[in-house]
Amino acid sequence: MTTPLTLTPDRRPDGTSRLTVSGEIDMSNVGSLADALDGGSGPLVLDLTAVEYLDSAGLNVLFTHADRLELVVTPLLEPLLTVSGLADLVPVHGPGAGADGRP
Repeated sequence: MTTPLTLTPDRRPDGTSRLTVSGEIDMSNVGSLADALDGGSGPLVLDLTAVEYLDSAGLNVLFTHADRLELVVTPLLEPLLTVSGLADLVPVHGPGAGADGRP
């Protein structure tokens, strides 16, 4: 059974592509996320603030696209991104803050 996952593409006011993800990212649905990330080019803000669970399959997809991602996360995901090393490769910040950590 596939775990529910919602992907909503849009743009920030500055024109940068944004993909808002909600639900759980796991091996049952990671293909949908991979397809969405594969379908674009250039910088992408990936808003994970509504993600409740992220497994290693999801992390693998994020690592694959690390060269173009900026991640917006809640404190729930920050330790996982730090321990995995992904936070060393991509800008990671909370909601309402820019890549420099300021609102």
